[in-house]
Amino acid sequence: MTSSHTPAPTPFRLFPLLFTALTGTMAMMSYVAVIGPIVRRLGLPEWIAGLSLTVGGVFWMLMARWWGRTSDRHGRRRVMLIGVAVFALVYMGLAVGVDLALRGYAGVTAVALLLIVSRALIGAFYAAVPPTTAAAIADNTLPKDRATVMAKLGTANAVGMVAGPAAAGWLATVSLGGALYAAALLPVLSFLVIVFWLPRQEHAVANTGERPRAELSWLDPRLRHIILTAFTAMGSVAIAQVLVGFFAIDRLGLSEPAGARVAGLSLTVVGVSLIFSQQFVMRMKSVPPRRWIWVGALISGIGFSSVTLTNSATTLLLSYGVGAFGMGMIFPTFQAMAANAVQSHEQGAAAGTLAAAQGFGMVVGPLAGTLLYRFSPALPYLVVAGGLLALSLGTAVGRGSAITNPVGKDD
Repeated sequence: MTSSHTPAPTPFRLFPLLFTALTGTMAMMSYVAVIGPIVRRLGLPEWIAGLSLTVGGVFWMLMARWWGRTSDRHGRRRVMLIGVAVFALVYMGLAVGVDLALRGYAGVTAVALLLIVSRALIGAFYAAVPPTTAAAIADNTLPKDRATVMAKLGTANAVGMVAGPAAAGWLATVSLGGALYAAALLPVLSFLVIVFWLPRQEHAVANTGERPRAELSWLDPRLRHIILTAFTAMGSVAIAQVLVGFFAIDRLGLSEPAGARVAGLSLTVVGVSLIFSQQFVMRMKSVPPRRWIWVGALISGIGFSSVTLTNSATTLLLSYGVGAFGMGMIFPTFQAMAANAVQSHEQGAAAGTLAAAQGFGMVVGPLAGTLLYRFSPALPYLVVAGGLLALSLGTAVGRGSAITNPVGKDD
């Protein structure tokens, strides 16, 4: 009799997670697209824009693991709602403050502090989203299906990388403040989608009160190679993103506006190539995850090494497209491998550790890339290519538990 009144389990819905990833990436990348024109309009030094981006990356790196562990204890949905809610509130406050400054109602010092502090808070609270979405997928998918579903999540992020700057750039021609307001509305929509469409039913660990017996270490042997993969991949992407405009101007002899256009086209090509590559991963379900890593790193290494031989905008775009195509094989795969390598009560901690490793790559990559660029425009690309080719070789010959995924046994 009691069983007849037991509610049926709520079916897992992927759409809220994909929508949250899409809108979150759009909002984050929209800021990147408009911060340059904003600081120029306000008469701020360029380093303010760079510092705000760096601070956001640092706080993302510092908070991602904590959010992941917290979601293991209190549930993915609750942590996601908190992160997205504060993200939306701070972003709206940023938009209002910048709009007032553009209208002449705020001073230079005040708006500089606003940019830095708000971006720090945005990085800290948006850091809750990547690990909780990845952990929620791991909670609700079989090990053999995780790479495919993670590729869908990666595709949502890639679409956001393309759509965010494009939409913000178009809106900025009408109103710089309006572009930020539009970006601030995206996490609001995401919050509503989570509230109404993401099931309240959580993974069993969150409901039973089970706690991890020990905190997941950065040196956990199950994740060492995967963490290195995440750091290498994101650091390579960050270097390529920050240098493309300089490279186009210095190596191809373009003017600043022409170099900016080529840089924008390159990043668009990267996003499109990531989308196509991850669609490829989604359809090739029988390929072992380790193979995606070493093949993707090999392709990406070849692509970025070929940048050193480019002599036109067309070949530069082609090189970036090849590099991004390989990256599209790597990103969803290392997330799936990490999920398969740990126990159910460690999914959030593992996803948070990977997000932190990627955040570290986002912080270290641009700094290292720009320092190497001072010696030679080709040097950073050679270092990126060398790291990716070493990753490919190490993954291809490796047989460690972190590579072979002992829990999922799907490799």
